[in-house]
Amino acid sequence: MTCRTQLHRIVSVSAALSFVVCLTGADWRQFRGNDVSGVSLDADIPVTWSDNENIGWKAELPGRGLSGPIVIGDQVIVTASSGFRQDRLHVISFDRASGEQQWHRQFWATGRTMTHPKMCVATPTPASDGERIFAFFSSNDLACLDLEGDLVWFRGLTYDFPNASNSLGMASSPIVVGETLIVQVENDAESFATGIETTTGQSRWKKTRPKKANWTSPVIYGKGDDALALLQSSKGIEAVDPLTGKTAWEFGNGASTIPSSVVSNGAVLIPSNGLTVLRPGNGEFEELWKDNKLSPSTASPVVIGNKLFVVNRAGVLQCADASSGSLFWRLRLKGPFSATPVAAGKHLIFFNETGVGQVVDISGAEGEIVGENELSETILATPAISDNSLFVRSDKHLWKIAK
Repeated sequence: MTCRTQLHRIVSVSAALSFVVCLTGADWRQFRGNDVSGVSLDADIPVTWSDNENIGWKAELPGRGLSGPIVIGDQVIVTASSGFRQDRLHVISFDRASGEQQWHRQFWATGRTMTHPKMCVATPTPASDGERIFAFFSSNDLACLDLEGDLVWFRGLTYDFPNASNSLGMASSPIVVGETLIVQVENDAESFATGIETTTGQSRWKKTRPKKANWTSPVIYGKGDDALALLQSSKGIEAVDPLTGKTAWEFGNGASTIPSSVVSNGAVLIPSNGLTVLRPGNGEFEELWKDNKLSPSTASPVVIGNKLFVVNRAGVLQCADASSGSLFWRLRLKGPFSATPVAAGKHLIFFNETGVGQVVDISGAEGEIVGENELSETILATPAISDNSLFVRSDKHLWKIAK
């Protein structure tokens, strides 16, 4: 596929992607939502909440987790890990309306469970194609369940790739592109990415990847038959066909190994040398702009319309023009942050590591904090949005926040 053809296809689907974001608010099927943008334009989430205000329900969890919840229909799915060695893996379904536990499945880890104390084995966010749930863990265990919680297939990837791990733990969340599940397992030893058939669990392809620890997650680029999976690493971005694993194009000027890229309006915004924005065309890449001052820390960037939002190491939210990088405003938040913010309507919602939820109104000439809410538990996971509700998990609980 030529870059010219790819550019034509990107332009033709960019408007469709923004339309889909508004129409698919009921489901939030993977890390940062169905299209991996973290944006739900039509959601109406309360700006304040407390123990007795705007809390739909609160459910206890059996173990720790940095994995975000996902929502499929009337189900909220979350993973956890427990035990002294974190070798007990949990996948739990809650009723979206009531918070009642629908089912709870448990597995023994087959791979390494060593992680940094801040992390845990249940760090990758699960994914779904609307019919199946794909729960991936730092131990390189991958369980596929149907929506009733019955096991469809299970892959212990450590059996196939015994050296694929690192001492800090794995964090990359899988994504579903069509009928393929894309999984990145990148580390200092046996580093790879694989495309797995969703129905059978069989590998369609496997690619050797740079040997360096990497916690970024794949990103979807395009839509339908033209969709590609963007694999980010310390060397840059590789765009691959989800069915074959063939490389469509590459950006080789390096990228971060913690915050992930985001796609907006046919451009790819990459945490590279600060932030680098690319658009492929005419047989080569056009670099739209680059700014080393717009450098995201742990949280991934978010783009809403023509506005780009980045949180730096100091906990300062920067709003810039997504087409040029020109700075609009800055706003200091209470950090530190591990979770990526999500956008609901005219608000950005941030959870810092101590459980403070900060709601920022981004509709004006300057950003304004309009809500500061304590959940008083460690929160490292990116929330999910569905049906005018916010779902957020800590190490101990899962909350539904709604008016």
